[in-house]
Amino acid sequence: MDLSQLEVFLAVAKEGRFSRAAEKLHRTQSAVSQTIHKLEEEINEPLFDRSSREGLLTDAGRILQEYAERLLNLRTDAQGALVELRELQRGNLSIAANELTSLYLLPVLGDFRRLHPRIKITVYRALGSHIPDDVLRHGVELGVVTYDPQDSRLHSVVVYEDELTLVVPPMHPLAGENEISLKQLGEESFVAHIVSSPYREKVIEAFRHYKTPLHMDVELPTLQAIKRFVEGGNGVAFLPQISVESELERGELVRIRVRELSLHRKLRLIYRKSGSTSHAAKACLKVAEAIAQQRKGNYRFERGR
Repeated sequence: MDLSQLEVFLAVAKEGRFSRAAEKLHRTQSAVSQTIHKLEEEINEPLFDRSSREGLLTDAGRILQEYAERLLNLRTDAQGALVELRELQRGNLSIAANELTSLYLLPVLGDFRRLHPRIKITVYRALGSHIPDDVLRHGVELGVVTYDPQDSRLHSVVVYEDELTLVVPPMHPLAGENEISLKQLGEESFVAHIVSSPYREKVIEAFRHYKTPLHMDVELPTLQAIKRFVEGGNGVAFLPQISVESELERGELVRIRVRELSLHRKLRLIYRKSGSTSHAAKACLKVAEAIAQQRKGNYRFERGR
């Protein structure tokens, strides 16, 4: 039993005669009769009362009619849903990111949401080291990381070039300086992230190399908490530039260059090479590319780097 047989059956049931059904279907009456005969053989039940000239349905015919209508309506619904998916009227977008890399996503997802408001977006918080595996295991479609996974199964697109930035509150004695030496920070109280990172280790190594004390007197669990604490005049901090863009623009924090310390890293969007990429994920990549063209500066869209 297939859907084309059921279409013929419903046409005969509606028209009441094989000849009228054949005309509606643009088929010969013989072809319609053969289809109905084959369908009756498959279910081992007569579907029409042959003694009636009006093509009355048997009990089996009435039952099959109900289910046939449901099946064909489901097919129509499925076809419509697939069209909506292609036209981004429905669907899901799943992304893995950590506290830092999710900051990159905010303008991208903002524009994506305005363009495609019916797509459900879920950003899962994950450790950066786990994100490539999450993508490869199909747990998510896209991931944002701060390193090159070096995995031939993944596409990698550089989307942002980040820099470690020293920030101080506006009233700080050093706030008027454009550039200082690392040794000038030997007496400062630093507010640090409690989770170790490559950035943190490189800062510790730089202070050690220049034989300068590093006073990490306060450790906090989030970038947001660190920013608010520094804004309140409670110390200084090294933070990723992407995390303080808004505060620098509003004058809530001041950036100072440190002569001996220049640390850069690239944020990357990653996704699987094998299998199909959803329409929603493709649309997100297009938005990321448009963001890079519009904002320029630290924003990029460089494939395979």
